[in-house]
Amino acid sequence: MKFGVVVFPGSNCDRDMQDALEDDLDQEVIMLWHKDTDLHMFDTKDCIVLPGGFSYGDYLRCGAIARFSPMMQSVIGFAGRGGKVLGVCNGFQILCESHLLPGVLLRNAKQKFIGKNIYIKSKDGPPLKLPIAHGEGRYYADEKTLDELELNDQVIYRYCDAKGNIDQLANPNGSLRNIAGICNNAGNVIGMMPHPERACSEALGNVDGKLILQGMFSHKKLEFTGRTSQYANF
Repeated sequence: MKFGVVVFPGSNCDRDMQDALEDDLDQEVIMLWHKDTDLHMFDTKDCIVLPGGFSYGDYLRCGAIARFSPMMQSVIGFAGRGGKVLGVCNGFQILCESHLLPGVLLRNAKQKFIGKNIYIKSKDGPPLKLPIAHGEGRYYADEKTLDELELNDQVIYRYCDAKGNIDQLANPNGSLRNIAGICNNAGNVIGMMPHPERACSEALGNVDGKLILQGMFSHKKLEFTGRTSQYANF
């Protein structure tokens, strides 16, 4: 399995993601420049990653300009063919702006940038500690869309406390229904606000993010959405 990490002007987590995948997880990584369009080296068992940062300076709206980059047109086609796509933080915003995922990411409820460790959990998994670093991470969609996400088991992660309790006290940004990550209906496109790539090293004192990234390739029965995952439903 190969990973392609897209680099936009303003990306600041692209090398973090590369290091986590290559050094901590021993995976092959190809860096992809936003002006390029060539994805011939990837097939649908591989994964394209949209990293965190401030693509195009977050002018207009977060991810709104990156949506129109040449590489994103290829990524949209890749996802349409069943290729795996992961968007983290700004990458999640880009996926929503590109309509590869439903909903939007709005300004945090208290109108402040948040950078700290929080906890998330999947439907059946344990709480995982991951860092967040965003000013526009409040997931929003209309009630019909939210109900469809629930019905189709598309809510991958929710914010929780250290014991796994899902409530508003554990919700750092006001996301509706404590949503921290979702997938598309086909299960091959995933977006999440927390940064698993920043929690993959013992040197950083946290390897919970390693479980999330590992879940994409380390278990034979694992689907990309992780609905059969031994780790965290990913």
